[in-house]
Amino acid sequence: YRNFIGKGLRCLLDVPNTEVNRNAHHGSGRFCSQSSQPLGEKIPSLQISSVGQIPHHFPAWNVQIIRSFHTSPSLQAAPVPLFWIIVKPAQKLFAIILGRSIRKWWKALPPNKRELFKESARKNKWKILLGVSSLGVVFVMFYFTHLEETPITGRARLMVFGKEHFRELSQMEYDMWMELFKSQMLPETDAGYKVVETIVGHLSESNKDVPQVSALKWVIHVVDEPAVNAFVLPNGQVFVFTGLLDAVSDIHQLSFILGHEIAHAVLEHAAEKASLVHFLDFLSLIFLTMIWAICPRDSLAVVGQWIQSKLQEFMFDRPYSRTLEAEADKVGLQFAAKACVDVRASSVFWQQMELAEAIEGQPKMPEWLSTHPSHENRAEHLDRLIPEALKIRESCNCPSLSGPDPRLIFRLNMQRLLELAEGREAPNSTKQDPSKPKLDFPHT
Repeated sequence: YRNFIGKGLRCLLDVPNTEVNRNAHHGSGRFCSQSSQPLGEKIPSLQISSVGQIPHHFPAWNVQIIRSFHTSPSLQAAPVPLFWIIVKPAQKLFAIILGRSIRKWWKALPPNKRELFKESARKNKWKILLGVSSLGVVFVMFYFTHLEETPITGRARLMVFGKEHFRELSQMEYDMWMELFKSQMLPETDAGYKVVETIVGHLSESNKDVPQVSALKWVIHVVDEPAVNAFVLPNGQVFVFTGLLDAVSDIHQLSFILGHEIAHAVLEHAAEKASLVHFLDFLSLIFLTMIWAICPRDSLAVVGQWIQSKLQEFMFDRPYSRTLEAEADKVGLQFAAKACVDVRASSVFWQQMELAEAIEGQPKMPEWLSTHPSHENRAEHLDRLIPEALKIRESCNCPSLSGPDPRLIFRLNMQRLLELAEGREAPNSTKQDPSKPKLDFPHT
């Protein structure tokens, strides 16, 4: 959201949207829900290189400015109910005022009264300890009484807010995105729109045995914007940018990415992230009050508050976001496998993104600074999941995969590019440098 707002995008006219027709009936409980045709027969394949042939350009890096692919924008990843959005700053302000008042009150006390309070605290230390422990028990009980299982994966998670809390906010967010991009919405007759519509429809039809998939109405929006991005709101509104359509090499990569975003909505990651943020913010109010009460000066309290917020961000918020992204990758890969997609192409996309950033010269950010796993780790994680996904695909009676592994194609293309680059450098030097490093892709 911050990235798009900063571009000053124009908002001029509305374009109507179309819902993807789905079968609303739940499946019979089987793991697979078969479609009438496999993906390859329903959607014309986009261009993909064959072994031994080097394409004139690679779609993943033929853009002037390469942008990192970040799914699930910040507002969608952690949307708290509107009430808490308003109350949160007031809570922090109250904690600061309370802590500062306690510090001033303590400083204003005469030395003899301070000693009396210290002596009283020593005498009643067990009562104080009991009170603090009781407060801790309340938080622990609240946490464990609000745990539930994640759909499909069965992971235990904290859920303070339910889906009903997000219906109004999802609609508000949808209205915001539509107002922001209304001049850039592609019509339903556009080829890119039809590809996205067909893929989403095929994914939802193939996974209709999952109740959470059947319960949502998937509405397609394709935005004419060069950002390599896509996201799905909790209410099933699918937004895909044309930059992503240019970045993928084939429909299999695009199907996996859309499956990943659909998984975010199905797994209710928005409500889960909001619940964690709310719980941690409530706990942080206690520490915030203590910081402003203990620090002798306001400047030190401000520094302490900043340190506390950064510790919470890097120890809890960002690692948790990366966990949710990895889970969405796993479930999205399962969705794609049940739709008869070539799941082997999933890791190739992230290798392409990694290579694109390297060619562009973008600095490699440490994973712990990001809310998303690094491209390299993401590709490796998917490579470990692909064997299981292939078994799911086989159990769904999908057509056998023909042709070589796309991961092998990518690696051969990279080797060919390296040979061509070395061939261009050969006339300028009589001898090759034996110490020159070669490209190596351990995940393939």
